[in-house]
Amino acid sequence: MIEARLLYAGYDRQSVVKGVSLRVAPGETVALLGPNGCGKTTLLKALCAIHPLQGGALQVDGRDLATLSAPERARRIAYVPQQHRLVFAYSVIDVVMMGCLAGRGLIARPTPADFAAVHAVLRQFGLHDLSIRSYAALSGGQRQQVLIARAVAQDAPYLLLDEPASSLDYGNQLRLLELLGQLRQSGRGVLFTTHHPDHAFVVASRVMLMQDGRFIAEGTPAQCMNREQLARLYVLPPDRLDEAARAQRWAHQHG
Repeated sequence: MIEARLLYAGYDRQSVVKGVSLRVAPGETVALLGPNGCGKTTLLKALCAIHPLQGGALQVDGRDLATLSAPERARRIAYVPQQHRLVFAYSVIDVVMMGCLAGRGLIARPTPADFAAVHAVLRQFGLHDLSIRSYAALSGGQRQQVLIARAVAQDAPYLLLDEPASSLDYGNQLRLLELLGQLRQSGRGVLFTTHHPDHAFVVASRVMLMQDGRFIAEGTPAQCMNREQLARLYVLPPDRLDEAARAQRWAHQHG
């Protein structure tokens, strides 16, 4: 289990994440929602030791995350950022292979079993035909799929995904939700941020609502994803949410 207690994180002396506590257990999918700038990305980076903590305690499976080496962390937690740029012109298969080798140190070399596993992941994501293409030459949505494939190839028990659907078209968003469901069934713990409340309804076992660096609600989607809570979260009058819901229903019926 990933367990954070009274976590603080930020930049210079200013805290962006302000004393939050959370857990992500094996076999559950947790959705984190909140407006832009509320601290979601900083929190995810802190949970995988990319961003330093200002205070609090953070453990994964009972061990202090700060005491683990980079390969040990990679064997436990995989992270998918919102955006990612590679300095060198790696191919798609090279990027996904990086996930497969992440927990073995810098000098690890792929084995035939690694190549078989990576090809299986590429086929799972429909990326096999792009395997020798340059990652830098892909569209934003294709890059996002490659990064998620890399995280799956890492085979860590916990996955942290920062707005994984942000660059995906509608079809690939649905495939992503199906994948998140499969990861949950396989026993992995998943924490993902999203600006799509409907995605949380479809796949999340638990939801956390974040505003100004703090959680303002936590529970099942049915408990948290009501018009009053969403209006409070996004600082909107409830009737604006009703208008958006009517527009979505109309588009669904006439699309």
